[in-house]
Amino acid sequence: MLQLSPIERRELKARAHSLNPVVSISENGLTDAVMREIDICLKAHELIKIRVYGDSREDRIAYYERICTELGAAQVQHIGKLLVVWRPGPEDSKPVSRPGRSAPRRTKRSFQG
Repeated sequence: MLQLSPIERRELKARAHSLNPVVSISENGLTDAVMREIDICLKAHELIKIRVYGDSREDRIAYYERICTELGAAQVQHIGKLLVVWRPGPEDSKPVSRPGRSAPRRTKRSFQG
């Protein structure tokens, strides 16, 4: 499980504020299929929210710890039934700027009316 400094955690909380949950854990619990989906979402987004449907706080804490331990992620925030998880993406998947591409040129046009 990754550990975050207080400053990193604060910055990630701020980034996560506007996110919607991308994965839901239903009453069936944290199945292998749900774990695979969380892994896929972390690869795609790095920072995700997970909604847990269930009233047991102990279950939510256990899910949170299992997700972060098994997937090598960091706990950012657990608020109510929402879990915020972060895992850095692979270095080779970072967007690369494309050389030689610039904004299209705008030309002035005169209109005769």
